[in-house]
Amino acid sequence: MTIEINGRTIETTDHGYLVNYLDWDEDVARRLAEIEGITLTDKHWDLIHYLRDQYLNNNQHQPMERAVLKDIGTQWGTKPTSKDLYTLFPLAPTKQGTKIAGLPEVLRKGGY
Repeated sequence: MTIEINGRTIETTDHGYLVNYLDWDEDVARRLAEIEGITLTDKHWDLIHYLRDQYLNNNQHQPMERAVLKDIGTQWGTKPTSKDLYTLFPLAPTKQGTKIAGLPEVLRKGGY
């Protein structure tokens, strides 16, 4: 599959994840979110940038939900609940959020 963004053709997997995470930029994220039916807010961006930072600067680490809750809580000044994150990314914050962040598909089960 492919998506068109600003005159670029970007290849995605059958599940909609970027084939090459280096193709990602914020315009790509907006298009992927649009495909997922999500309008991005500041809190979405916080989570997207957190997931990218963990992957790019922490040995391709893709954190589980418990770590996301703790780390994002530190950033936001108040610990969110799982429900808060699922409000942002209804199909699982660590999976749908990862997709919009342009990172490889998370294949582990669970997420807490």
